[in-house]
Amino acid sequence: MAAGGGKSDDFQPFPVKDQLPGVDFCLSSTPSWPEAVLLGFQHYLVMLGTTVIISSIIVPLMGGGNVEKADVINTVLFVAGINTLLQTLFGSRLPVVIGSSYAFIIPTISIALSRRYSIFVDPHRRFKASMRDVQGSLIVASFFTMVIGFFGFWRIISRFFSPLAAIPLVILTGLGLYAQGFPQLARCIEIGLPALVAVVFLSQYVPHFLKSRRGIFERFAILFSVAIIWAFAEILTAAGAYDNRAPQTQFSCRTDRSGLISAAPWIRFPYPFQWGRPRFNAGDAVAVIAASFVAIIESTGTFITASRYASATPMPPSVLSRGVGWLGVGLLLDGFFGTGSGSTASVENAGLLGLTRVGSRTVIQISALFMLFFSVLGKFGAVLASIPLPIMAALYCVLFAYVGMCIPFIFLGKHN
Repeated sequence: MAAGGGKSDDFQPFPVKDQLPGVDFCLSSTPSWPEAVLLGFQHYLVMLGTTVIISSIIVPLMGGGNVEKADVINTVLFVAGINTLLQTLFGSRLPVVIGSSYAFIIPTISIALSRRYSIFVDPHRRFKASMRDVQGSLIVASFFTMVIGFFGFWRIISRFFSPLAAIPLVILTGLGLYAQGFPQLARCIEIGLPALVAVVFLSQYVPHFLKSRRGIFERFAILFSVAIIWAFAEILTAAGAYDNRAPQTQFSCRTDRSGLISAAPWIRFPYPFQWGRPRFNAGDAVAVIAASFVAIIESTGTFITASRYASATPMPPSVLSRGVGWLGVGLLLDGFFGTGSGSTASVENAGLLGLTRVGSRTVIQISALFMLFFSVLGKFGAVLASIPLPIMAALYCVLFAYVGMCIPFIFLGKHN
């Protein structure tokens, strides 16, 4: 059977001994509902930072202002909620959040800065024109990703993902995004450094001091850290600590400079082709296809990390390929709705699985419901989106490290 039934080997179950210790709730188990809701909200808060960072980079370059940025953020959250539910229900079925990818920033910027938009005097018309070109490129790239996944090409490649081959992939996934950590933190060291100290202290030291049976501080260190440092940032802003500072410093440090709360509508339902009919350009499509391949590799590392921190059995190649195929469906939705950026499996949320030791799929699905809820109720979502970005960057410094720390778990899962 091993010689002639290679395809059936993809579906052979792994023995129970491959389940990992040190996980409080595995893939199919669920904490109490109040705790699950708080953990889901924490996952939403973590992915929100990446959403705001990417939208704040690309929307102004497209010609959009605060109103367009608020609409794009709400659209990204809405599509991310749908994609996360699809991935957890039909894709890899792992506890992964599907959110915006940094891999698509460069091709999106190249489109936004194209000379063909110089004919537009009205910034809003320029924004819509560039967004329509990005939409067309994402739609083309989505078919590339779906072919790679659903037609089994990624299954052939993933057969070679032994533990030794998976280690560089996971390292690049976790540590390759550190440019979004410490450099962003350093833009406002007054709140970024305290946030980093707070999350490390609450998650690593307080549980040992208090001997909490339920690991409250360890499990909700992100929520406590954000609440404390956000309040501290509010006090600094109200006290006038940044009144005479440089504009860039004020934008990074102040809690009243994001412009999202006033620009966001109370209620708004994102809908397909809200910016107009997509336009297709061969050069733009090739650049976005290249970015989508990077997102596939990044998502593969995230899938491996999530499966280990969820105490799931190692994924058969067929499941990994199916997850990539549903990433392509997510890209298609990105193109339809106009998010301005493609999707990937969120690296920081995979790190949060390791920090909380809760790998429950139900918790991730609850976080997807939070994405849908706050994307429609724009004002409420804008309040959370106005959290200073250096605070979120401090969280990423810890969460990206947890992805890199998954390496011993990969060996443990394979050689138990």
